[in-house]
Amino acid sequence: MNGSARLHRPREADGMWRTLSQRPAHAHSSLAMAQEPWMAGLIVVAVNRMPTADVEVSADLVRRLLADQHPDLARVPVEFLANGWDNELYRVGDGLIARLPRRALGAQIIKNEQRWLPRLAPRLPLPIPYPERTGVPALGYPYSWSVVPYLPGVPAAQASSFDPAGAAAALGGFLGALHVPAPADAPANPFRGGPLAERAGNFAANLALLTGQAGQVRVDPDAVLREWDAVLAAPGYDGPPLWLHGDLHPANVLVNDGQVSGVIDFGDITAGDPASDLSVAGMLLPPGCYARFWSAYQAAGGSWGSWVRVDDALRARARGWALYLSIVFLAHSEDNPVLLEVGRRTLRTVLEDQRGPAG
Repeated sequence: MNGSARLHRPREADGMWRTLSQRPAHAHSSLAMAQEPWMAGLIVVAVNRMPTADVEVSADLVRRLLADQHPDLARVPVEFLANGWDNELYRVGDGLIARLPRRALGAQIIKNEQRWLPRLAPRLPLPIPYPERTGVPALGYPYSWSVVPYLPGVPAAQASSFDPAGAAAALGGFLGALHVPAPADAPANPFRGGPLAERAGNFAANLALLTGQAGQVRVDPDAVLREWDAVLAAPGYDGPPLWLHGDLHPANVLVNDGQVSGVIDFGDITAGDPASDLSVAGMLLPPGCYARFWSAYQAAGGSWGSWVRVDDALRARARGWALYLSIVFLAHSEDNPVLLEVGRRTLRTVLEDQRGPAG
């Protein structure tokens, strides 16, 4: 799929989530979408708090923008695909997707992706939806926009089955290649890449939601807090800020024919401690595959291995981010059964295997 669709996460959940997705999976969703439920790995979610668009986007507008700025695509069929909180997606022929912001917030995301993803994509071992073409404001439309490749596959969170050992090697290798020192002007993101302790207030608030709703305890708060205290005790990250995906969970990993086929949704790209990205191991893989994941990660790091030390502290911080995100998913995904199940599975895995995503 292309990183244009986004899984909505309410900002009150952890301060960052803007769109628990344009990418979700059920044709009955209230999210407007063409009748193509698996198109580009989209998971369609019912979103009842969709903010009003700042600008109207339509297939006709996309056709006119393409004709004006990419005339070789002027006669290619254009069809509406999906809209999320920040952007709208349109199929452009068989191999491309046009992504146009519908709100000012989406416009900034587009600019970050246009600047950085083409630089990162060539050295990454998995396809990502980097902008192959870009567009500028025109014809009354006020934002920059992108044309990205259509990446086949379905989100791993929804795949009926996949090869977990292969996924461990693929994702470990991908993150090892991505996690290199970022330039000083990399996009800032206060909600990822920093010390996990800075998320403690949100963690407590979300846990309170789970233990206080109608008097029903949906998790074991004592077990959760014991694990939280344990991961917070791990030494912090003291290396240079590394490039981060920023929102890597099982709904942003594509699977095709049982194998990982791409990584999508780089709207939260940033730099910092790699532990938040590495939490995907605890969210997606069985514990028996953790060693393979970490081995592939370290091997892909190659000459920059001195910056990414795979040690108990890194594994503990990654486990902590998996625990943190599981509580966010459980507290804020009642309208998204896909992420709700990711939250349940992740929390169970972290608490049952106290090593978390370790080797």
